[in-house]
Amino acid sequence: MAQPFDGYEVDVALRPEARAYGFDLDRALSSVVALEARVPPDAFTAGVLGAQRLGNGIVVGTNGLVLTIGYLITEAEEVVLTLGDGARVPAHPLGVDAVTGFGLVQALEPLDLPALPLGDSRQLRPDAPVVIAGAGGRAHAAAGQVLTRMPFAGYWEYLLDDALITEPGHPHWSGAALIGPKGDLVGVGSLSLERTSREGPKPINMFVPIELLPPILDDLARGQAPFAPRPWLGVFAQEIEDHVIVVGVNPQSPAQRAELKAGDLILAVAGEPVSDLAEFYKALWALGPAGAVVPLTLAREGDVFEVEVRSADRSKLLKKPRTN
Repeated sequence: MAQPFDGYEVDVALRPEARAYGFDLDRALSSVVALEARVPPDAFTAGVLGAQRLGNGIVVGTNGLVLTIGYLITEAEEVVLTLGDGARVPAHPLGVDAVTGFGLVQALEPLDLPALPLGDSRQLRPDAPVVIAGAGGRAHAAAGQVLTRMPFAGYWEYLLDDALITEPGHPHWSGAALIGPKGDLVGVGSLSLERTSREGPKPINMFVPIELLPPILDDLARGQAPFAPRPWLGVFAQEIEDHVIVVGVNPQSPAQRAELKAGDLILAVAGEPVSDLAEFYKALWALGPAGAVVPLTLAREGDVFEVEVRSADRSKLLKKPRTN
């Protein structure tokens, strides 16, 4: 029976072997399901993330609660889970947290799958063995290791203070489960990155640590925002040679209304110099809740000037899940 990830199997040499682990590997892998989401073509995020999205979900509750990475289900109007035996089960998106990046859905029919227990990634050290698991059992799992822990700043106004970086790179990392040495869930797959090596660039993955979930789980399950909305500008930015540079702006965003342009250098926020994305985001978020006025010092084509941008609550631009 065809599966959503057919053709994206992990290389045989990288797959985990059951005898190498002190837990039931196949039982743990069965908790990972494929997740497909359909988003309206006119949704705010459709242009960047697409209207058809494919990733993974992880069963974390015996009542059919499934954890994933939030961008897969942002503005989704239809979600379908595919189990290891090929059964397809409809699900309802419950909530997405922009701060951590987690998303939660509720299966609308019994899954009859074990819930993967939540662990704590802070117990892991570099070189710690892990299983990087996508939906589809051992053929879609990799025996891997933690490379490092590090802050991660994303170009879309996102910051993790302590992201998990793993190898080998997984072919379908979005929402994948990072399973620790005890057979528990220690992270959720977010991004594919690259690291340089003597053999050339190698794919690696970034995972969101699972210990960020328990404090917000109840809010997400109720469809409530766990945190007050942060001020959002709608810029896509990168750091290049100790400078924060705008590489694009979101349509309908405060940055677009303020006429920020690709190529602008962001030199300071409210008079505080910024030289990397983390400094930029922390200075921006320190100005208050969404709606705060953000004074920026910009450089453009040799000119340095000031501009004030009234920030927004990004969630108000997003389509909300339909209530059942």
